[in-house]
Amino acid sequence: QVQLVESGGDLVQPGGSLRLSCAASGITFPIYTMGWFRQAPGKQREMVARIDSGGSTNYADSVKGRFTISRDNAKKMVHLQMNGLQPEDTAVYYCNAEGRSTSLNFWGPGTQVTVSS
Repeated sequence: QVQLVESGGDLVQPGGSLRLSCAASGITFPIYTMGWFRQAPGKQREMVARIDSGGSTNYADSVKGRFTISRDNAKKMVHLQMNGLQPEDTAVYYCNAEGRSTSLNFWGPGTQVTVSS
C-alpha cells in the first residue's frame, strides 16, 4: 500500500521559514519523481517544486530563490525548505510521487501552511 505523509505545516509570519517533509512508503522511492504542489482556497492546485530520480529540480517561478526541494533516498523522504514566506504562499501543500507510467501517481493528504501576521 502506497502512503505519502506530509508534515511541517504551520502558521508563520511573513518573512519566516518552514520545512515541509514527506515520508513515502510502498513505492520504489529512488525511481520516482517527487514533487510538492499547493492549493489555495478557490484556486487550482499548482506545482511548486519537483525533483527527479537523478536529482534535477524545477520550481514554479513564484518560489524560485526562496524554496528548495531535496530528497533522501535512503530514508524515502522529500523535503521542501521554504524561506521568505509571504501571505500568497498560504495553501495546503501536497506531496506527490510520479512513477514511470500514468497509473503510478500518488498524493499525500496535505499539510496546511498559513502565512499571516
